[in-house]
Amino acid sequence: MDLYEHQARELFAEHGIVVPRAEVTDSPKEAREIARRLGGRVVVKAQVKTGGRGKAGGVKPAADPPAAELTARQILGMDIKGHRVGKVMLAEPVDVEKEWYVSYVLDRAAGRFLAIASAEGGTEIEEVAARHPEAVARVHIDPAQGVTSAKAAEIATAAGLPPDTVDVLVRLWDVLVREDALLVEVNPLVRTAQGGVVALDGKVTLDDNARFRQNRWGEEGTGHDDPLEAAAAARHLNYVRLDGEVGVIGNGAGLVMSTLDVVASCGARPANFLDIGGGASARIMADGLSVILSDPAVKSVFVNVFGGITACDAVADGIVQALDAIQPTKPLVVRLDGNNAARGRAILREHAHPLVQQATTMDGAARRAAELATAD
Repeated sequence: MDLYEHQARELFAEHGIVVPRAEVTDSPKEAREIARRLGGRVVVKAQVKTGGRGKAGGVKPAADPPAAELTARQILGMDIKGHRVGKVMLAEPVDVEKEWYVSYVLDRAAGRFLAIASAEGGTEIEEVAARHPEAVARVHIDPAQGVTSAKAAEIATAAGLPPDTVDVLVRLWDVLVREDALLVEVNPLVRTAQGGVVALDGKVTLDDNARFRQNRWGEEGTGHDDPLEAAAAARHLNYVRLDGEVGVIGNGAGLVMSTLDVVASCGARPANFLDIGGGASARIMADGLSVILSDPAVKSVFVNVFGGITACDAVADGIVQALDAIQPTKPLVVRLDGNNAARGRAILREHAHPLVQQATTMDGAARRAAELATAD
């Protein structure tokens, strides 16, 4: 359950982390009044559950209340990576002296939480990690011990953060634990020209298993501003939209994550995460394909299934049902292995759809899907 930025900032403030004054609205006229209350000059920020808002034009300064109204009118209704902007947040501007990145995330493989921090904040941390991996500190946290002042000082030292960020690191851990979060991120955490440490932006993902304790957010917190994610949720699909061109379907979160990595290694970008689960039926397979093929950015689809509980012939039946129902114009590369794989492959051969290709290995299927997606 991802929260909007304004909700994440609300949590930060409740736990004693300083954030700039801000208000949220879906009305350009009200944006003018909010700007007036905040002192005139503001930053107008699209409220969508995706990154890259600034590059897309979803974060803009406004010099006065009339400009705030005009800017809000421009941003409201925008499409940012498939997310329609329904609300904007107007925040007081901050004179920034230095920017940092800090986050806590659950590392399932290690069975611990992971602190990720860098003295190079304000940019996409993935780019920083790729260009300068030494600039990003990764420190595992024993959940039984948590982040004490001593542990926070260790994290700050490893990342090259100053001592006055230690208290914020402790408080961010408090947010994670007390609010049932799987991810807490601030980018950037800044020092202002006045010497204060302020969280300018926030991202929080709450554990879906704790919804019964986190019902304060209601529909706004649990809803989807991406129409494809909303359509997938209505079908009870475990789907996350990404910004690539190869649609991905797999059975099991680990297999899907590996599939995303293999697609990326072949020179293409995954368009989504979709796990059809260990006992997926033909209906679920058909629903998943329908959602993915509705994404205009998708140029090809890679279906990667290892049959265990899920029988490959049921998956093949689902693919056939989806093809008959939606009449796609995009190619599919299918790799079936495991339980009833031979029967599943035979079903697809017998159907002989011109857009379906089969591959025997995951690497081979990924290469072919990438080739189809990136071909001119």
